[in-house]
Amino acid sequence: MSRQAFEIAGETVAPGTTKIVQIPVSVLSDHTPMSLSVQVLNGKRPGPVVFLSAAIHGDEIIGVEMIRRVIRTPQMRSIAGTLICVPVVNTYGFITHSRYLPDRRDLNRSFPGAPTGSLAARLADIFMTEVVERCEAGIDLHSAAVNRTNLPQIRVDTKVPQALELALEFAAPVIVHSSLREGSLREAAQERGIPVIVYESGEALRFDETALRMGVKGILRVLGKLGMLRADKRLKATLRSEIGNKSSWARAPMGGVLRMHRDCGEHVEEGTLIATLSDPLGTTEVEITAPCDGLIIGRTVLPIVNEGDAVVHIAEIIKRRNEEPMVQLGEALSNDPLFDEDEII
Repeated sequence: MSRQAFEIAGETVAPGTTKIVQIPVSVLSDHTPMSLSVQVLNGKRPGPVVFLSAAIHGDEIIGVEMIRRVIRTPQMRSIAGTLICVPVVNTYGFITHSRYLPDRRDLNRSFPGAPTGSLAARLADIFMTEVVERCEAGIDLHSAAVNRTNLPQIRVDTKVPQALELALEFAAPVIVHSSLREGSLREAAQERGIPVIVYESGEALRFDETALRMGVKGILRVLGKLGMLRADKRLKATLRSEIGNKSSWARAPMGGVLRMHRDCGEHVEEGTLIATLSDPLGTTEVEITAPCDGLIIGRTVLPIVNEGDAVVHIAEIIKRRNEEPMVQLGEALSNDPLFDEDEII
């Protein structure tokens, strides 16, 4: 069955072709035009329309590299349906290495936006209208905030069956239930019947090779689940995701110098020693213990903390796997047959 050309922002993309489309967003104060760069891969075979997005928070750059690698994988040459790739949604924050827009608004609290609202509202409206509302599903890529790191994980509202199905297919180390938050992309998309999952991994302004490779494979698995890619045994998941129903932070009871004893991917029991905090001379020491049983899914990377700072993020697990700890995944992925270093990296 032949397909029609795909239309976006007044441009057309013929079946079996790829095209980069620049969607106008605004003009800066010096009258430099700002646009949303979108790459459309329109397959010859019928299939769904799906979007990949990254850098909604401008300093969360790991997803930008993930999308670049996905576009370059050989599987994309025979894609069915249409894949809309938006590697940098928040161009303003990406350029300035900032999470936020110039008006200090969080884009991921500004959806669905409005065409005559703030800069954040206008950008959210353009992204929703030109990208999200054309799609049947989406994958949004994030990292931890600055000075923190995340274990590769999927955030999803587990009460949404279509989204949970995609999350399970992604096969990240852990799936954490996350209710739809007001103003988020996930909420705005779900209100339109479009399931969106969020992949969180690594640090802001940094690349993590293990997290990158897990992300690329997870994305390809989801696209395969949606019928957009042909079966590939190299994409078969070797791990089943643990599932967490909620999460909580262990916080610093005082300011000082932090020594970590546990890392992301480790299971802990309530009361387990996870870090020690002392004054610079070591005359006063305080132990920080796990507030609950669970899996460490995030932590600070700064050894200097203030009272109340978040130190370790722990997900309470309701479904646990029996495989090796996630901290050993780097070795497992080092010789991954999916990736040809000369072509992908």
